[in-house]
Amino acid sequence: MRQFNKTISFTAARILLVTLLLFPGACNDFLNEAPDNRVTLDNLDKAAQLLTNAYSIASPAFTDWMTDNTAYIRGVTIRQSHSRAFEWKDFVDDPNEQDTPAFFWFETYNAIAHANEVLAVLESLPATSETDKKRKRAIEAEARLSRAYGHFMLVNLFGKHYDESSAESDRGVPYVETPETVFIKTYKRNTVKEVYTKVEADLLKGLELIDDTFYSNSGKYHFNKNAALAFASRFYLFKQDYDKCIEYSNLLLGSDPGSFVRDLTSTEFQNASSSPTNYPQLYSSPQQRSNLLLMRKISLVQRIDFAHGPTSDVYDDIFGPNPFGGTDERENPSYQKGENGAFPARYESLFERSSLNSNVGTPYHIGIMFRGEEVLLNRAEALAQKNRITEAIADLQTLANKRYSGNINTITITSLRNFFGVGSGSISNRTVVIEWAVRERRREFLVQGMRWFDLKRFKVSIEHELEDGTKVKLESEDLRKVLQIPTSAIEVGGLKPNPR
Repeated sequence: MRQFNKTISFTAARILLVTLLLFPGACNDFLNEAPDNRVTLDNLDKAAQLLTNAYSIASPAFTDWMTDNTAYIRGVTIRQSHSRAFEWKDFVDDPNEQDTPAFFWFETYNAIAHANEVLAVLESLPATSETDKKRKRAIEAEARLSRAYGHFMLVNLFGKHYDESSAESDRGVPYVETPETVFIKTYKRNTVKEVYTKVEADLLKGLELIDDTFYSNSGKYHFNKNAALAFASRFYLFKQDYDKCIEYSNLLLGSDPGSFVRDLTSTEFQNASSSPTNYPQLYSSPQQRSNLLLMRKISLVQRIDFAHGPTSDVYDDIFGPNPFGGTDERENPSYQKGENGAFPARYESLFERSSLNSNVGTPYHIGIMFRGEEVLLNRAEALAQKNRITEAIADLQTLANKRYSGNINTITITSLRNFFGVGSGSISNRTVVIEWAVRERRREFLVQGMRWFDLKRFKVSIEHELEDGTKVKLESEDLRKVLQIPTSAIEVGGLKPNPR
């Protein structure tokens, strides 16, 4: 991916300023030059091209190592960062080490900086024809949506989950809306409420202006309209505005929600399941209608020779009994990971060599950041929260019809209650349906980085067993569920750390 603009990190800015102070004679010459390798944004083509860098290359899927989806894997390479994630210890700050909070922080703010560069100059760019005016609006939409998404992910990793009773005081992250024009700039942490308010403003403006006609054949690698609707569905679910979650989910799913669910029981997927290599290619293909937004992610989460993951026991727990009576096709194909792991084939393991003849380079995968299945599950949960039980169960059945093979059952609230063993007890129908929706989400997004947010949202405790049999626990409201912001952001950026 070509980089048109490298923003200056907090640490780099500090080093650069010290250099100038030590060599004052070079200061004037330096300041006569552009401080980085940015291009001059003087037309819409350049602005649109720069936006290809407004999507963070950091994957949130490393959070799966911190969840109940993961146990100790023997016989794989375990880096220090993998152990720290597994034991919920604060990470050693290295913004260049993939699959760490620091890497996610810096790469996501770098992506946001590219969006801000475009938004800062967009109004001044010439657009005389009607086509150019529409394109300018589409560029603004993409910039706003990517900026909103970046901040949304940051606040949900480095801040508490949104709670209306405390969001006005809970520390969030800086919402950066302008390009950096000074060497060292101090920031403040907006509250969770403030971040959500700004995300919502950018999201809604982006939805108003979005136009898919300018993406040619690469539409699913940009914030298209369907991806924006899926973003709105997740945003309002996390904000606990269930009516709006349902509203935006409806706008995407329409009258045929099943068309946004890949059919794992189909001949196409069944044939591919004999090959753990071909299966993830099909699974993450832009041709799948369910795949709404794809991003290149530099990561090791797709590698079976690194890090912890689901053991065979965890796998059996996740894909245990179900109320439909069929075989869950999400269980296979899977790889053998280490000595005791079972790893689902989801993301294709890709590798970019540093040169044509090199054996070193960058591991990456194409991440599916928004999917139709998520929107369906969002709506099911929101409907259940509103006590619209029959509609919620219908959505769960729609998913099940393309997940469980065989003559599966049509579930009712009675059969679902019986499955959980609560019969006619005092536990509400709402609670029962939400519980199954969350279990389906766990199955659906295994190793893809969604489980962590559910464990935060529902305040679930987690226990991991270490190699020597020692057990460590993350309590339901443990402070470590809010990731620590990087040290350099504290020392140079002036941000307050999260409590420990």
